[in-house]
Amino acid sequence: MPRVWDIPVRDSTRVRDARVAAEGAAAMAGLDERRTAAAALVATELATNLLKHAEGGQVLIDLVAPPVPREGREDSRVVQIAALDHGPGIADVPAAMRDGFSTTRSLGAGLGTCLRLADDFGLHSASGHGTVAVARMGTTPRGDGTPAGPAVRVWADGVSGSWGDMPGAGLPVGSVPGWSGDGVSGGGLRPEGVPGGASEGGRRPGGVMACGGLTGHPTVAGGPGFAGRAGNQPRPRPVSGAPGQEGQPGSSDLGPAPLAAVRAGGVNIPYAGAECSGDAWAWVRAGERVTLMLADGLGHGPEAARASSVAVAALHRWAHLSPAEVLRQLHDALKGTRGAAVALAQLDLRAGRLRFAGIGNVGARLRTGGTWRHLLSRPGIVGVHRPGTLREEEAEWADDRLLILHTDGLPSRWTPPSEAGPSLADPAVTAAVTIRDASSPARPVRDDTAVAVLTPTPPDRP
Repeated sequence: MPRVWDIPVRDSTRVRDARVAAEGAAAMAGLDERRTAAAALVATELATNLLKHAEGGQVLIDLVAPPVPREGREDSRVVQIAALDHGPGIADVPAAMRDGFSTTRSLGAGLGTCLRLADDFGLHSASGHGTVAVARMGTTPRGDGTPAGPAVRVWADGVSGSWGDMPGAGLPVGSVPGWSGDGVSGGGLRPEGVPGGASEGGRRPGGVMACGGLTGHPTVAGGPGFAGRAGNQPRPRPVSGAPGQEGQPGSSDLGPAPLAAVRAGGVNIPYAGAECSGDAWAWVRAGERVTLMLADGLGHGPEAARASSVAVAALHRWAHLSPAEVLRQLHDALKGTRGAAVALAQLDLRAGRLRFAGIGNVGARLRTGGTWRHLLSRPGIVGVHRPGTLREEEAEWADDRLLILHTDGLPSRWTPPSEAGPSLADPAVTAAVTIRDASSPARPVRDDTAVAVLTPTPPDRP
């Protein structure tokens, strides 16, 4: 079941709760002692920042899928720690990322520590609206030979760029401990006893398993044998192999690079602080098809969570099918549960085409250029009542596209962001900003609420 730790941070006692939750999530993800300590420290720093700079906020800790779905590795999960607030925002984001920077006369180790310890880190801050930070860490070393140190992309008040080259940053690449130009983590300064920095060969044990992948090592989903890269690594070309399998290194049968590189991420909030959410999102790959699913189990609580969990498990079995065909299989799989609303968006990476189908009230918005298009689902409940015909919508996928799937926990009059910035952010950051901006401390979400986002990889971080 989708286990989510939702910690409202209103006083210092909840900082400890965030740390304990991170340790619990790390244990469930199978992180070793070093990585568990790093996750606990990141959660502590983000929760502490909420109290110091925003008069409180919310920490969400979840186990999410890696950004590159690999067949046969469906059970792989990473720890995602998100912090949301409605505070004043960060006036100088690049400065705030430096170790030692503080506006409250503290040690100023917060965001710099998170950047250094996390496998990847994303941040969005807007004056007067608040800040969202997302950190992820996993345990499985990368297999594509790319460096494992973190980089960061920050987006604030319409300014977007990689760390070290943001307008006004005033910092040469490599001036922040733990960051160097090629993406390899340098040791840097860190509090005594804190895990992090460089290990042998400049690689961090555990590697990068980032859902979204924009920040540390922007990993991408592509054709067989295609993997992401970081820093100044050359773009690998896909190596042909059997359909749905990774290519074999050294093959001379090289195909063209995929037409699109995509990332996915999401945020999930259980209703009323429950342990399990009735919503669940999943992100899978079969050959050159990548599929993003968002399921909303009927109602909320354990039975709703069971329904959405069955949908996730079934998706992994039927990832090679079209969205409409997957929905037919899900309908049979969910019989015996209370049912769920389900939306599926599938991208054919070779053709650059997006196909969508849904049943129930999971919303879908696709941005093309500066306009938003509703992708429509059919009425019904998967597992209970399926419409006789299932229609798929199709759209071209390009660098300016942004897809947002959301459950009905968002207010009915929610409108997607109009500015271009969030499309350049980590997908999970975009999801968290969407939830944050659709609610307020006085108007919290009214049901289990999940948002899943699909975005292209920005051209400067392919």
